[in-house]
Amino acid sequence: MRGWYALVWVVFGLCPGLVAVLGDTGTRRFWSVVVLGAMGVGYALVTLLPDHRAIRLTYLVLLIPALGAMGFLPGGGAALFVLTLPQFWLLARTLAGWLSGAAAVAVVVGAVARDDGAGNAVVAAGAFLISVPVGLWWLRNRALGAELARTRRELAEAHRREGAVRERDRLAREIHDTLAQGFASIVALAEAARIAADPQRRGRYLASIEATARENLAEARVLVGAAPSDEGSLTGAVGHLLARFAEDTGIVVHADLAEVEPAARVRGALLRCAQESLANVRKHAAASTVTVVLAARADGVELEVTDDGRGFTVGDARGFGITGMRQRLAELGGDLTVTSSPGDGTRVLAEIPEDT
Repeated sequence: MRGWYALVWVVFGLCPGLVAVLGDTGTRRFWSVVVLGAMGVGYALVTLLPDHRAIRLTYLVLLIPALGAMGFLPGGGAALFVLTLPQFWLLARTLAGWLSGAAAVAVVVGAVARDDGAGNAVVAAGAFLISVPVGLWWLRNRALGAELARTRRELAEAHRREGAVRERDRLAREIHDTLAQGFASIVALAEAARIAADPQRRGRYLASIEATARENLAEARVLVGAAPSDEGSLTGAVGHLLARFAEDTGIVVHADLAEVEPAARVRGALLRCAQESLANVRKHAAASTVTVVLAARADGVELEVTDDGRGFTVGDARGFGITGMRQRLAELGGDLTVTSSPGDGTRVLAEIPEDT
């Protein structure tokens, strides 16, 4: 738009003034050409150096006597002033009203000084009075647009930070529920293998360490790929998890696993809940028996893990595991219920609606 304005200003503002004095002679013609040429050079300099505020203000201040002079000289007048008015609002902004008003006064004075300049004076004064509300409206809209753009940038940055926090929390849950649990199992199996006197028993521990390490490696690859693993059925995955748990810990496991085929996200969430619940049994419960039920209900899928261990006070729990399970299920519209008390074991119930 500024390029088009510059073209219009030169063609319809400066050029008519130069054409008008071509047939004149004497100093008035000379000064008209000088003033019009200086205005063109000044605007070109401002256009080439848009970031120099001092140059802009100097140009606009010098534009006031130049327009006043052209109001008096041949080839100038109200038309040039009208076409030049937008420059004050484009370049000065908050000072535009004062500078354009001074320019209007200069043009009126110059036009009145001419014998035939009364009409130009009236047009110049009217143009200034009209330009003030229009210019203020334009400045207000420009300020609102700048504020809107700034708000959009801030909102985009806030969304980016929120997304980063969510992704960090997701990775923290995934690492806690997969890699951290696997490494804890490896440590426990390594300690058991070190003190085992029976070579066969030690061999089983070492085989479990190798299998757990391979599973951790697979989980790490899934995390790097940023996509949940959806291979196999949920029933088969939970069954494999329970078999490994019973082999590694010696705890008796009772399983009632229905054949359910939920969506991949539901499968991943319930499998992680099973892993976290069994890891808590291994680390804290000192249980002898664990019962796991996977069932399809009329309103969704549920997973229940119950142990006969030492139990705990649910309100005093501060670990990341229960919070992570609850967040994971909440993202799918599900719910986690933990029931326990000291000496009475623990029951963990994960429920997810079927339309998730």
